[in-house]
Amino acid sequence: MEILEGKVNVWLQSAQFVKSKPGVYVLYDKNFDPIYIGESENLQKTFERYVNDDFENNSCKQKTKTYQREFVENPKEKQQEILENYKKEHGVIPCCNAEST
Repeated sequence: MEILEGKVNVWLQSAQFVKSKPGVYVLYDKNFDPIYIGESENLQKTFERYVNDDFENNSCKQKTKTYQREFVENPKEKQQEILENYKKEHGVIPCCNAEST
């Protein structure tokens, strides 16, 4: 289920090539279910940290297979909008967003 417009990328193969721009992103599991909706002022740094930090002890990181990203000027606002729309449609927020609250 795609949440953002645009291409779906294979996680580890292309996460390192994301530009240093503000944006929002959606991480998907192997069934293409969204597991996390995030935002960042610098997607490149966020993705590098996500890939390099404590991978073994984080089930959300281990579940991530694909992602989508969208560059936006106001990532926090856009993330909140996406989360609200997702919750309206599904009654819950993605599992890894729920774990981080």
